[in-house]
Amino acid sequence: MSGNERLIKSKKRVQQHGEVFTPKEIVDAMVSLPGLNESIVQYSTMVLEPSVGEGAFLINILERRLQLLADKFPEDLVKFENFALLAISSLYGIELLEDNVKKCVINLYVAFFDFYKNFAAKLNKAPKANVLESAKTITAINIVQGDFLKRTKNDGRQIVLSEWNPLQIKRNTKHIKVIRTEYTLEDIYHNIKIEPGTVYTPVPETKQLGLFDDQPDVLPLPVYRYLPVNIVDVYKQEMEEIDS
Repeated sequence: MSGNERLIKSKKRVQQHGEVFTPKEIVDAMVSLPGLNESIVQYSTMVLEPSVGEGAFLINILERRLQLLADKFPEDLVKFENFALLAISSLYGIELLEDNVKKCVINLYVAFFDFYKNFAAKLNKAPKANVLESAKTITAINIVQGDFLKRTKNDGRQIVLSEWNPLQIKRNTKHIKVIRTEYTLEDIYHNIKIEPGTVYTPVPETKQLGLFDDQPDVLPLPVYRYLPVNIVDVYKQEMEEIDS
């Protein structure tokens, strides 16, 4: 372990939240375990880190995935961009502490940006703005603040995660389309199937009315669904309203 690697932020945080960071060497050794590495380096394998911290495990996995794609598409920037976004879209993290969430989002995006920039430079190209915006959007959505054990955010609301499901990938696919679907962690825990494109709509809170209370007028919440979109354009978050 390197002498300057920080494993705790403060003793108070260790006492209150049990927060201890895993050394990089240990992260690398764990991710490299036979049988595990072969699975998680695949862009389609979904990985959820329930206590993600600053993202050490997800960054390690992402960098392995990007290197695999760079080796697979050494001369094709468009294919690399599309599959690289798919590779980051299947990485998820839940973290209790807000500062860790922000740091994890930044760390994961920077890892993507640095690798993408260097790969593009080898082809005498520059990173594309829409690819970077999509990577930023996916990362910010996939890393969620909340309590994994309670399956809720710190304010008691449901933890919501987005699946970015690719549509009809074939051997010669170059431009990937995805459909985004929102699941609560509770849905995932109970293996509940959700209609593709579903935008999570929270159920309005209700309260017990007294015998002589007037029935309040409750307007139904609008219901939306996500539209299929090129993965390099997911930052637009395109959706349409569904007639109720």
